[in-house]
Amino acid sequence: MSGRRAARTARTAALAAVVAATVVSTPSAHAQPAADALKAYTELTHHAEELTQDHLKAQVDLAAANTRLGTATETEKQALTASEQFRGQVDLLTEASFQGARFSDISALLTSTSQQDFLERMQALNVLAAENNEAVARLDATLTAAAKARAGAASAAEAATELVADVAARKTAMDQQVATARAKYQSLSRPQQATLAAKGDTSAVPVPAGAAGTALNFALAQRGEPYVFGANGPDQWDCSSLVQAAYRAANVSIPRVTYDQAKVGRAVTRATIAPGDLIIYYAGQSHVAMAVDSVRAVHASTEGIPVKIADIDSIGPISVIRRVVG
Repeated sequence: MSGRRAARTARTAALAAVVAATVVSTPSAHAQPAADALKAYTELTHHAEELTQDHLKAQVDLAAANTRLGTATETEKQALTASEQFRGQVDLLTEASFQGARFSDISALLTSTSQQDFLERMQALNVLAAENNEAVARLDATLTAAAKARAGAASAAEAATELVADVAARKTAMDQQVATARAKYQSLSRPQQATLAAKGDTSAVPVPAGAAGTALNFALAQRGEPYVFGANGPDQWDCSSLVQAAYRAANVSIPRVTYDQAKVGRAVTRATIAPGDLIIYYAGQSHVAMAVDSVRAVHASTEGIPVKIADIDSIGPISVIRRVVG
């Protein structure tokens, strides 16, 4: 087993252990005060969101591996086609030399009928030698390129095979955790569910000009839309799909998952945060929101809670803030 595969296997096993421990250790709603039940639900949904982002990241990695595999395979195919062309040229020149087309300097001198004829024969010899040397060099280069592409294709194929299993394992862990979180939601009281489902501030919000403003305007327009783990719009979202779609509306491409969104643009400080900035939360960078102003953000929180505006610092511990444009 490769080191890369072993690392993935270990992480998947750890995540599965977290799921199992969470399921086993969560007390029944009947034994919990209302506040404790709500806290337990929040913790469950946080784990479910993290597992969802892990699953999405594995899917992104798998797609990238398959793309690399396709590119490497095509490169090998093109290199082999080119090598056959140059191999044929080398064969023709070699055959010509056996048939007497390749003369030595002495034979050119002995068979020449004049000084001009000698010069022409020597020029022909030089041309043939140059063509043969070039053909041999190109043949060698294309064969080397084909071998390199073949090795790249084999590596990409191995990575893709490992990721197929990784995606499946992560989906299993995610599904288990999401099911547990949804069951916990159903155990909450009606007033608790109603509080979670409140749309919050739906008033008009001024946005700045430019791409950040366009993205923010899109995100704000989704207020009240439901959160669904792994959803990708257009009428239900998870945290990272919301901000990705928002910037797509502004013709700016950003990655799908929070781990990659935490690397886009440039980092800014909490004191200089501006509308449209991405706020990545938790040490594991598993949640994202979009700044509305210096104190508020709009985000898809978790299932049971619609897209809404919240206080930036109330959402969770901030890991990093990224300015996508500007």
